[in-house]
Amino acid sequence: MRTLSLRIRLRRGLTAGTAVVTLAAGLAACGGDSDAATTVGSAAPGTVTVGQLSNGAARQTTLKVPEVKAISAELPAAVRKRGTLEIGVGALPSGFPPLAYVGSDQKTLTGAEPDLGRLVAAVLGLRPEVKNSTWENLFVGIDSGKVDVAFSNVTDTEERKKKYEFASYRQDNLAFEVSEKSTWNFGGDYENLAGRTVSVGSGTNQERILLTWKAKLAKEGKKLTVKYFQDNNSVYLALAAGRIDAYFGPNPAVAYHITRTAHSPKATRNAGTFSGAGETLQGLIAATSKKDSGLAKPVADAINHLIQSGRYGRWLAAWNLSNEAVTKSETNPPGLPLDNS
Repeated sequence: MRTLSLRIRLRRGLTAGTAVVTLAAGLAACGGDSDAATTVGSAAPGTVTVGQLSNGAARQTTLKVPEVKAISAELPAAVRKRGTLEIGVGALPSGFPPLAYVGSDQKTLTGAEPDLGRLVAAVLGLRPEVKNSTWENLFVGIDSGKVDVAFSNVTDTEERKKKYEFASYRQDNLAFEVSEKSTWNFGGDYENLAGRTVSVGSGTNQERILLTWKAKLAKEGKKLTVKYFQDNNSVYLALAAGRIDAYFGPNPAVAYHITRTAHSPKATRNAGTFSGAGETLQGLIAATSKKDSGLAKPVADAINHLIQSGRYGRWLAAWNLSNEAVTKSETNPPGLPLDNS
């Protein structure tokens, strides 16, 4: 699965007109990059507050995260001496909630991705400096050394391994969103889609997967109806009215919409996930550094410390992304193959 396609899918998955998107759009006027670091202050050294300024997209949670000397000792000497971790996020111009977007103060980058970067920096005993840019300039920043590591929904692929090294931290999943009142669940089996009407974004990876399932069902004499809408408001109006059974989109975007509509008459729920890499490989999202930079291992070790201490789980739960948890961060795990990356 192409990560750029996932970013497009995330934007398609957002609820049009939400306040956070409006706030994020103002950042577009800043141009291709935001050189100023966008940090969120902590209550005290060794403390990270996740979900700050989220505008209701996350449950704000304060975590104590002391430095782990055995892990920070693995850092390249130049990074240790500098004392900062330069974290790249490619969220310009409009952001992609809940992963990275401009917060309720209309200037600070918030979201699950920069929050994890701050948690990792704390374990490494470094001060986080979060730099926002366009998607293309994110990789320019890594190549030039302006960015140490990107936390920006980057999919681990074999093609990218030619230039970058990875530390995995989240599953790369798609999800079915249904009305909270619906009793239907995907169950991981495309056969369960027989007789259903599902909306999907045109030109996306999930459309490709859904149309493949539709063709399989047709050969079995079963019908899957696929519907398209011009905007997300129309998708969710159709879902609330029962004109479609489900929406198939990026899991983070689905999680964001579920959080935003909870306890409302149009509340929805997650009816099951599927790997964005397809049925034969679990796609992975990974922290991305320049190849041979020496950063992948300490970053992976920091993530594993967060997993083992329970802080990783609390980070995911705060952003309603627990269904994308990994049990272990791996350095350069198998990625999307060259013919699909």
